[in-house]
Amino acid sequence: MKLGLIAGNGRFPFLLLDAARAHGEEVVVAAIKEETDPEMDARAASDSGVRVHWLSLGELSRLIETFHAEGITRAVMAGQVKHKQIFSSIRPDWRLAKLLLSLRTRNTDMLLGAVAKVLGDEGIELISSTSYLEPLLAKAGVITSRAPTDAERQDVAYGRTVALALAAYDIGQTVVVAGQACVAVEAMEGTDAAIERAGAIMQSLAAHGDASTLDRSLTVVKVAKPKQDMRFDVPVIGVRTIEGMRRAHATCLAIEAGRTLIFDPASVVSAANEAGIAILAVENG
Repeated sequence: MKLGLIAGNGRFPFLLLDAARAHGEEVVVAAIKEETDPEMDARAASDSGVRVHWLSLGELSRLIETFHAEGITRAVMAGQVKHKQIFSSIRPDWRLAKLLLSLRTRNTDMLLGAVAKVLGDEGIELISSTSYLEPLLAKAGVITSRAPTDAERQDVAYGRTVALALAAYDIGQTVVVAGQACVAVEAMEGTDAAIERAGAIMQSLAAHGDASTLDRSLTVVKVAKPKQDMRFDVPVIGVRTIEGMRRAHATCLAIEAGRTLIFDPASVVSAANEAGIAILAVENG
């Protein structure tokens, strides 16, 4: 059977593509012009089992027509589409415009859920974005050589309370904490930018003589939404996350076990160990 892949940005689409091909799937990629890495064309050129169609954000009718023409009945979303793209750059066709007008609230959960329903009504089942990638889901426990300190665990507990409350409103899924105080909250800018902003805030406070900040380290807490739909917007970390934490002088990362994908786990753990960063995967509940 063929698999449709709706590809956003980053490495996620390529990882899922490789995993699906390893399972013998023929893959038809719907690449988003505003987001997908152009490398996708080279990937298709090197593999006869992969075909790529480029579409703009908002071309829902063309997406459906493309999948119907290719005989697609199962599809998966992989890779981020920046929130600011969804709500500013998108130029909806008639079908998506009608869908947007029907939404009670204009957040990503409502929008993607509605798109999934439209696809389902057209005979295209949207499956979990973790399909084929189960081994990359975080296992519970400490996954680095250093475990979190007692102070970091206190920040993790506080940060999870805040992050889960925010995630329930689809505001963001990451908070950055220091000394059980919330330094930064992820919004439309994304996790990496929230971490960078937290580091800049702490450095600014220290530069202005706030000595109390010198004894505080940043803890990054990333959660899944309380009712996380695993078909889209699944929490992801990678080496870039660790590099951003190192630049921000963050020392601890807490993620959610079983509901967070770790891209290139060996490299992530190696980079974290080298930077002295502790990573803890917490079981929900």
